[in-house]
Amino acid sequence: MPVQRRHDPEYRGFASDNYAGVHPEVLEAIALANGGHQISYGEDAYTEHLQELFREHFGPSAEAFPVFNGTGANVIALQAMTDRWQSVICADSAHIHVDECGAPEKVAGLKLLTVPTPDGKLTPELVDRQAYGFDDEHRAQPAVVAITQTTELGTCYTPEEVRALADHAHSLGMKLYMDGARLANAAASLDVPLRAFTTDAHVDVLSFGGTKNGLLLGECIVVLDPQAVHSVKYLRKAGMQLASKMRFLSVQFDALLGTDLWLRSAQHANAMAQRLYQAVREVPGLEIPRPVQANQVFAVLPKPVTERLQKRFRFYTWNEHTGEVRWMTCFDTTEADIDAFAAAIAEELRAG
Repeated sequence: MPVQRRHDPEYRGFASDNYAGVHPEVLEAIALANGGHQISYGEDAYTEHLQELFREHFGPSAEAFPVFNGTGANVIALQAMTDRWQSVICADSAHIHVDECGAPEKVAGLKLLTVPTPDGKLTPELVDRQAYGFDDEHRAQPAVVAITQTTELGTCYTPEEVRALADHAHSLGMKLYMDGARLANAAASLDVPLRAFTTDAHVDVLSFGGTKNGLLLGECIVVLDPQAVHSVKYLRKAGMQLASKMRFLSVQFDALLGTDLWLRSAQHANAMAQRLYQAVREVPGLEIPRPVQANQVFAVLPKPVTERLQKRFRFYTWNEHTGEVRWMTCFDTTEADIDAFAAAIAEELRAG
């Protein structure tokens, strides 16, 4: 029996930017890389060219290591930045703490030291709540400050805020890691080049997200300071993140970074979030508790409204206690999608 389409291609959800399909330009790139033989495990022509692309965007010392997914990127990068007795300071809402099933601690063998934040963003003062006990053998030694751009609460660090964190971490003998699952959305929101809040802000290592911005699969660990890591290539293999047919991972980043596709897609997703925000922000019975800076909109709804609405459009409840929900937009979200969703939100709120 031939392969059959088993989903409705017109359906749109607002739960995650991972729900979206693959951008057509990325699919074309994958097809272009097919055919013939290429050396496996990253010794192919596409992975070699990948290094040039990342150096164009992040500077001449950047080195990229493609991996399968974001959790893999975070775990391998943090493992390469720490020793077994060391720890990582992060926000209590950080993906590495909340959404990775303990992988950084279980697999990387490090300790996460969390800090409550009102907006998902760390500051030097917040870092200092956990940056103590150096040389105390009874305390997991703080070695890395980990931040997310954009944050899990939809906020963006400015270049100045990142630089302040990097300078503070370095003054304490620590390193700065940036989880960049939505790095493109941050650049689009801030209207600055990718290196403005990474390389130029003295970030040591970052992950560059692709899956949430139109790739089939794949992220990259990007080492900006070679002195900040050890043994990345061995840890990637031992961590089961080394692709055999890596050309198909790498060529996707060629489509993304070799053109302005990364920016176009992120700008569109951000614009759709703003359209949703403007459409619902004054609807009676709904509260928008957080700034909308990228492609995430947070709202507080009555529970019965949320339950009815979720039967029509998929999205996640962020906080069961407060009734806060999260709506995500993607590269393929249309204005018609937003207008239909906004109308449904208003309709359900009127129904009470």
